[in-house]
Amino acid sequence: MDLPSLAVVLQAALSPNPNERKAAEQSLDQFQFAPQHLVRLLQIIVDNNCDMGVRQVASIHFKNFIAKNWSPLESDAPEKILQSDKDLVRDHVLVFVTQVPPLLRVQLGECLKTIIHSDYPEQWPHLLDWVKHNLQDQQVYGALFVLRILARKYEFKSDEERTPVYRIVDETFPHLLNIFNKLVQIANPSLEVADLIKLICKIFWSSIYLEIPKLLFDQNIFNAWMVLFLNVLERPVPVEGQPTDPELRKSWGWWKVKKWTVHILNRLYTRFGDLKLQNPENRAFAQMFQKHFAGQILECHLNLLNVIRVGGYLPDRVINLILQYLSNSISRNNMYTLLQPRLDILLFEIVFPLMCFNDNDQKLWDEDPHEYVRKGYDIIEDLYSPRTASMDFVSELVRKRGKENLHKFIQFIVEIFRRYDEAPVEYKPYRQKDGALLAIGALCDKLKQTEPYKSELERMLVQHVFPEFDSTQGHLRAKAAWVAGQYAHINFSDQNNFRKALHCVVSKIRDSELPVRVDSVFALRSFIEACKDLNEIRPILPQLLDEFFKLMDEVENEDLVFTLETIVDKFGEEMAPYALGLCQNLAAAFWKCMNSAEADEEADDPGALAAVGCLRAISTILESVSRLPHLFVQIEPTLLPIMRRMLTTDGQEVFEEVLEIVSYMTFFSPTISLDMWSLWPLMMEALADWAIDFFPNILVPLDNYISRGTAHFLTCKEPDYQQSLWNMISSIMADKNMEDNDIVPAPKLIEVVFQNCRGQVDHWVEPYLRITVERLHRTEKSYLKCLLIQVIADALYYNAALTLSILQKLGVATEVFTLWFHLLQQVKKSGVRTNFKREHEKKVCCLGLTSLLALPADQLPGEALGRVFRATLELLVAYKEQVAEAIKEEEAEDDDDMDGFQTDDEDEDVNGSDKEMGVDAEDGDEADSMTLRKLAEQAKSFRPNDEDDDDSDDDYSDDEELQSPIDEVDPFVLFVDTVKAIQSSDPSRFENLTRTLEFNYQALANGVAQHAEQRRAEIEKEKLEKLSAATAS
Repeated sequence: MDLPSLAVVLQAALSPNPNERKAAEQSLDQFQFAPQHLVRLLQIIVDNNCDMGVRQVASIHFKNFIAKNWSPLESDAPEKILQSDKDLVRDHVLVFVTQVPPLLRVQLGECLKTIIHSDYPEQWPHLLDWVKHNLQDQQVYGALFVLRILARKYEFKSDEERTPVYRIVDETFPHLLNIFNKLVQIANPSLEVADLIKLICKIFWSSIYLEIPKLLFDQNIFNAWMVLFLNVLERPVPVEGQPTDPELRKSWGWWKVKKWTVHILNRLYTRFGDLKLQNPENRAFAQMFQKHFAGQILECHLNLLNVIRVGGYLPDRVINLILQYLSNSISRNNMYTLLQPRLDILLFEIVFPLMCFNDNDQKLWDEDPHEYVRKGYDIIEDLYSPRTASMDFVSELVRKRGKENLHKFIQFIVEIFRRYDEAPVEYKPYRQKDGALLAIGALCDKLKQTEPYKSELERMLVQHVFPEFDSTQGHLRAKAAWVAGQYAHINFSDQNNFRKALHCVVSKIRDSELPVRVDSVFALRSFIEACKDLNEIRPILPQLLDEFFKLMDEVENEDLVFTLETIVDKFGEEMAPYALGLCQNLAAAFWKCMNSAEADEEADDPGALAAVGCLRAISTILESVSRLPHLFVQIEPTLLPIMRRMLTTDGQEVFEEVLEIVSYMTFFSPTISLDMWSLWPLMMEALADWAIDFFPNILVPLDNYISRGTAHFLTCKEPDYQQSLWNMISSIMADKNMEDNDIVPAPKLIEVVFQNCRGQVDHWVEPYLRITVERLHRTEKSYLKCLLIQVIADALYYNAALTLSILQKLGVATEVFTLWFHLLQQVKKSGVRTNFKREHEKKVCCLGLTSLLALPADQLPGEALGRVFRATLELLVAYKEQVAEAIKEEEAEDDDDMDGFQTDDEDEDVNGSDKEMGVDAEDGDEADSMTLRKLAEQAKSFRPNDEDDDDSDDDYSDDEELQSPIDEVDPFVLFVDTVKAIQSSDPSRFENLTRTLEFNYQALANGVAQHAEQRRAEIEKEKLEKLSAATAS
């Protein structure tokens, strides 16, 4: 397409007529890979005679095409852009990037970023020469603009990846220093000068972010840079030209320069000015920085802050950064010495006023309370907030220098309380009281631990916090709720005071002002956690929940959902009457949050976070009513639309949370409904397409479908679930690009099929065994080898004769059993068994090997019989010891968070790894809850991550609590019954076996036989107990 035709098509892309627009876009897509197309787009972008709208469309199309096609994602993929076109684009984009208007420069800058990240230095070695040449020429802005993009490429790179930045610094920094020097000497600098200095600052920042370049270890060179930074830091910002609008003012060029300068000096100080640095070269740099510059910067920062003390202006971000520098100085003796003479003025006349409610707060509170709430709970806002930095400074001061400062600061706060109490209503310092309460709340950890304050906290709350619940000032009512929440966990000497605080907070959930309501709900969470007598809350629970949902309808806030989760968690099954209503409200809130998140398209949007919170709260509710299956039937229609939609690509951000809900619904419902079965294909599609990282999470509901809906799984043909499962498992296990750790759920699912569908899936045994053996051949991790052997053990237990014949048909029977026995015999240096360490793994092996023993002599010759018999005996003894140890541990520790799966001779690192998994405790009445928590934890624990098979025990997973048909099978009883069957059906074979058995194995066999009879009696007793319990109920 020639240039005039392209211009016409681009013009049509701006047409108000949708059909014309669509035709133009199709035409652009059709010709996008044509030779010269990219070059012609660039010609239109830089043509000043062309319509600005057309140029803009061309620039967006140009940027999007380059982002997608400049560098193929796959290394072996064919190039889509001619090399000659690439060369032309690279040469011309450098020239024109600074000549086009800012609107187009942004797009070309993005293109440059893509090209530089892809091509420099290998395909674009002359780029640095171009930059150097133009830094010395008239094209300084263009050179700085490009150099900024180039330096930023290496900002977060470390080690070898960072190497190119050293050459960039060595060859450009001398020129930058020269330019910087000239710029700061300009008498009445324009805003363009600010733009140039800002670019130099950004280049410097990217170059030193992770590491100081060697060039700057030269003290003369570093000094020259620091002189310039300090010059910029100390020099007042020009008054002329400053915008009056606050938003425009903080983004004004000269304030941006000030911000970047403070940013750089902070980075140098906090990352490279620490005398504890290990590297000698860096330590020498730190000493030099501390000696010559750290104190000087401190003085400059204090002088800058003084501006706000006398009513001047500093942008919030600059105040925040300066306070961060001062906070970092508190623990350093030499810096604290410099700070001390000015500390009182800093603390009482600058920092404290920043903590107080101000005009901007009041304006936002009145005009946009929703935005006031959002900012108050936004972590990102905290990073830029002077108030947060002030709180951090005070906290650090009393933590590191408490002896000389805590009493002094508390006296100051007490004096504010006194003046406030004594002043008549019209003159009360409301805003100072707000700041004082904020300070008391911020210091709660210190005050709770330090006498004499610790003993006075309850009295302080009664005298200075409780009265503010009735304040005429909304911000003080909100602050009272927040402070009360900070101290909810203290030991109240008078429980009436705890009760009063709780009721004050509850009453403010119905306040007329939105921020008060939100802060009260947030505080309520602490009171519910601290509440020893739930009767305080029980009578008002329905009204409380009503207020919650009114508020959730009004505000998307994750912290609201946290409080709701706390209530549900605390009241457990008592939430049953509210469960359906809660789920309905949370579902409605979820859809609202998702809609707002989609509209906002920002990753950190509070709506997206609150949506995740809603799903988590739903899971908490399902957990609380897990022993009431009829409720799941009522709740299902409310949750189905969420599950259906969010198991597609629409739900990638909440996929884990949704899978947890699906797991609960398929596990605790009386039966799995056809509607719930309709989710199976969605999970399979997601797994095949994009959700492989969630395979361990998907395993849990799939297990539930097969184990709890076995009949439907086996009989349904539309869709064919058996075929669907096979397609997925075979595809994943055959994938050579998948690591051993990534496929673990696949063999676990084969186990689920064999254990739950005994005698009903004979036609699947050979295909599943074939892919298991194929994967076994190329498996490296011993954990996966064991898991694949367990599949074979399950197949033997399913049907030993069929399985053995298939293994022989595949020609791998000897190889498989040799590997199995080798894995069984492997021990660590300490003598501990290396493989099959968990009860479940040992039991599966026992059942598989015992099933082999039952085969007739023509299928299992005498020598093989003896070997299998001995291996089974050893395993049964190890299993018996492990079960006994588990029972012993459970009895010894009611609150045992290990759940008793370790034997006492297992290594310490095993115990450590399971403790880290945070398995919850189980006591007598909480078996269902335990199973549930196990369900919830499965997803996290299914994926092993043992890096070193020899000494890592990370291959433990918390799936021991998974329910399975083999739970009802006692391996000792099965073993003894099998041996008795051999004795009865083939006495001579049995005699040969016992005659050739060594004495120690005979002793083991007798012990196992005795234990089997004991287990038989225990099982009978348990059955009778269950029967009588069922009859009684």
